[in-house]
Order: sequence, then C-alpha cells, then structure tokens
Amino acid sequence: MSIRWVIPGGGAEVSTREEAIPALLARSDGFLWLDLCPPEEGDRQRLREAFGFHPLALEDAFRARERPKVDAYPDHYFIAFYAVGYETEDGLSLRPLHIFAGPRYVVTICSQPIPEVEQVIARWQGPERQRAPTPGSVVYDLLDAVVDGYFPALDRIAEEVEELEERLFAGGDGRLVEAIFRTRKTLLELRRVVAPQREVINLLLRHELPVFRPEDMAYFQDLYDRLVRLIESIDLYRDMLSGALESYLSLQSNRLNEIVKVLTIASIILMADALVAGIYGMNFRYMPELEWPWGYPMALLMMAGISAGPALFFRRRGWL
Repeated sequence: MSIRWVIPGGGAEVSTREEAIPALLARSDGFLWLDLCPPEEGDRQRLREAFGFHPLALEDAFRARERPKVDAYPDHYFIAFYAVGYETEDGLSLRPLHIFAGPRYVVTICSQPIPEVEQVIARWQGPERQRAPTPGSVVYDLLDAVVDGYFPALDRIAEEVEELEERLFAGGDGRLVEAIFRTRKTLLELRRVVAPQREVINLLLRHELPVFRPEDMAYFQDLYDRLVRLIESIDLYRDMLSGALESYLSLQSNRLNEIVKVLTIASIILMADALVAGIYGMNFRYMPELEWPWGYPMALLMMAGISAGPALFFRRRGWL
C-alpha cells in the first residue's frame, strides 16, 4: 500500500501507514492518492470503511476481468480501464487498472504492476510535472499513460500485418492462414477493450461530478480523439488482414483450377489413347490387323497422333 498526500505546489508526502488515511482525509491542503498494487487481503473492507465506496463498485474493483466502464456515484467516479502489452510470442496481455476518483482523493487498484502507473508516479514525484496537481489531473495522467501504451502494441501488430502480406505475395505457406487468423483475433480482442474505453472518456467529458475542472476537459477531449484514432487504425488493420486472407484464398483457388485443368486435359488425351488400346484389346478372332506385321507400330502411331491432336488444339486455345 502506497499513500501519498499531494499538496498543490508543494510536492507529496509518502506514507505506508494505513491509520494515516482518516487523518489525511481530514486535511484541507491537498488530496490523497492511495495506490494498491497489488491489493492485500482485507483492503476491500478497509476502503469501504475509509471512503464509503459502494459494495458493488468494490466488487468490480477487485474483479480480474471487469469490462471497461465508468460508474458515477454521488461523490465519486469508479473507472475500469485496461493497459495492454503485446509480444509476438505471448500475444496480447491485458492489465486491469481500477480507479476511484473523488474531489479530494484518488485510489488506484491493479492486480499486477503496470509500468504506465509507475511512470506517472515517478513523474509526479519529480519536478517535471507541468500542471497543478488535482485528482482530475492525476486521473488524466494515468489514463493518458495507459492510452499511450496502446500505440507501441499497435505498431508491433502493424509490423506483423506487413510481414503477413509479404509472405502472401511471396507464395505463402501452410501456416499463413493460421497466422492471419491469430493476428485478426488479437485485433478483435484489442478492439473489444479500446471501444468501451472511448465511451468511458466520453462519459467523463460530461463533467457531472466536481472531480474534474473545466480546464481538464480539453485534455480529456484529446484523449478521446486518440482513442478514436486507435479504433480506426485497428479497423484498418483488420480490413487489411481480411483482404490478405481473401487474396490468399483466391490464389489457392486459382492454383487448384490450374491443377484441375491440367488433369482434365491429361485425362482427355489418355482417354483417346485408351480408345485405340481398347479396340485392339477386343478378343475377336477375325480382325484385319491381327496378322499384319505392322499392326502394333501402327497402333502406337495412331495413339501418338490422336494425343498430339488434342494437345495442339488445347495449346492453341491457351488452355495448356
């Protein structure tokens, strides 16, 4: 448990003593930032007693796979957001970040360390912060860092899409379709997270509770625009993969048609030869050529001539 009492213009006081929370909330010279990452046993009850959070909000905050959303209560917001990571070997990883934001406090809860949260904490402890610290600005910085983390993940997926297209035009292989479907599934999972988070920012822009200042809205609007751009990029890459898959299946169909065409032509030619062989294989006692010394060579020449005729015809028509 990390407890910070943030004083506008005066830095932050850091504590790990749980009993310090009521005393800090009674002060009027700043706001409280409580970071639980990861939460410990009994933290749910402690939060309810110290802040009076709704039991349903606490249940969602300690749930591993809560969908992205924002719930407005009489004096605070509950925000469920997701940070992402993407590695080609491990695929897409989702790390939930839950935030309680009130006029004089921010509570962050995450089940595993999130690098973006650590970056925001380090930035607020350093001298490089550019805005006056408020609960609204802390919430914005957290969400902003999480959204920024989407772009490197999307860049890696874009590189993978380009690689799949190169493999497609190089002739493809047996595992190309599997790779395309795997990447499409990753993009779909990413969109399922990003699209609801766009609505989260849209709801925060309504400014229903006195958690955010009017001047914060421009920053949240920029955050909303970046999420829209992310969704558009995800949809673009999904369309590219769909087009690549259709092209691959079309190429495979064309190759199959070429194979069927060659086999059909070969069967027609062999059927003509089989006709001659069938005639001379009939067991009639009286056939004119049976006693002729040149009958066998003549049959072979007939087969060659009959085979050459259709072959030349198919070649002239461009079928062969």
